[in-house]
Amino acid sequence: MKKVFVYAGVIAAIFCTTQAGAQTSVKPVLKITDDNAGLKLPAKFKATILAENMGKARHIVVTPQGGIYVRLAKPVNGKGTIYLQEANGKAVVKNGFGNYGGTGIYIKDGYLYSSSNEEVFRYKLDAKNEVINPAAPEKIVTGLINRWQHETKSLVLDNEGNIYVNIGAWLNSCQEKDRQKGSMGRKGCPMLDSAGGIWMFKHDKLNQTYADGVRYATGLRNIVGLDWNQQNNQLFVMQHGRDQLHDIFPDLYTVQQSALNPAECMFALKKGDDAGWPYLYYDLAQHKNILAPEYGGDGKTAADSKYLEPAAAYPAHMAPNGLLFYTGNQFPEKYKNGAFIAFHGSWNRSPEPQAGYFVVFQPFKDGKPAGEWEIFADNFSGSPEKTASGRADHRPCGLAQGPDGSLYVTDDSKGFLYKITYTP
Repeated sequence: MKKVFVYAGVIAAIFCTTQAGAQTSVKPVLKITDDNAGLKLPAKFKATILAENMGKARHIVVTPQGGIYVRLAKPVNGKGTIYLQEANGKAVVKNGFGNYGGTGIYIKDGYLYSSSNEEVFRYKLDAKNEVINPAAPEKIVTGLINRWQHETKSLVLDNEGNIYVNIGAWLNSCQEKDRQKGSMGRKGCPMLDSAGGIWMFKHDKLNQTYADGVRYATGLRNIVGLDWNQQNNQLFVMQHGRDQLHDIFPDLYTVQQSALNPAECMFALKKGDDAGWPYLYYDLAQHKNILAPEYGGDGKTAADSKYLEPAAAYPAHMAPNGLLFYTGNQFPEKYKNGAFIAFHGSWNRSPEPQAGYFVVFQPFKDGKPAGEWEIFADNFSGSPEKTASGRADHRPCGLAQGPDGSLYVTDDSKGFLYKITYTP
């Protein structure tokens, strides 16, 4: 069943799923005011623009002292990571370092960890959480596959000294001929030995390669947003679902079915899990894993039950690029330990309107998704018309929590940095 809701004067029809198999409607109560930096937020929340034109700003971390580290997809003036400090409502660039672009960044136990599209580095921090020797990082992991599609290496650390790194699959659905009409899937999908999953490495061992790492979880097409859930001490990730069901198998899928499927899925991972890509996808309307057409599926046949079910699922093709578990005390109690997700926005929902370009909130209870997800911050695109056409002014990507519980959001289109605060 399709849920219809009225939002900002526009009637929007969208599939909305929380936990796998439970479909609900989104009920945003958002407004735009002159002091919200152009965003639509719930009542009593406020957004400010701390920085502009930073470059393609990807993931971000904020230190306990309020320092801000931002990874750039491409270096600007030879700097792939910039360090900013807030002053008088703005974030001022203090320095930059690292002549490599990328996405991943994380702080843990006195080190700043940073990834290019092929390697993972770490930098020693001083007592103020500032990098001591930016010109001489330690190289922790090297030689990761980069095939120029889903090449970003997002990362997160657990509490036991391990780094988890996404290695995305460089094909849409592991076909013999990628994205070609009627081409069937490669038997056994051989790329899964080195991509399409999450790899685990030690945080303090230098120059590790695949041989030193552990394939922690597989069957994940591409992960950009991920975070460690401290409530249940578990890794959560957001998968980018596959594309072009109709283009590749027009006899099995209408253009509308292809626009609305498959879901963008949240997974709660444990060592050895297999989420099933490329052999399946999660269908929002049927509330189940469906066998992929490249592997004999017909759009209705359920996939093998041995594969992992999503913890939660969201509308198709919206590109979840950021995931953050909120542990602060500034926001109302309902946000505590829940998840914020930055949806970068779609390009392939035609003839349906494009969608995304917002940050949503997913409530959690006891370390698991619980209840309806809702749009938390919207209008990054600039207008409903720009959203529908995919011509967004801004595209949210990275999320971070400040020491006072504020929420920071990066935009990798025009390099904006937003700060969202709450006043009771």
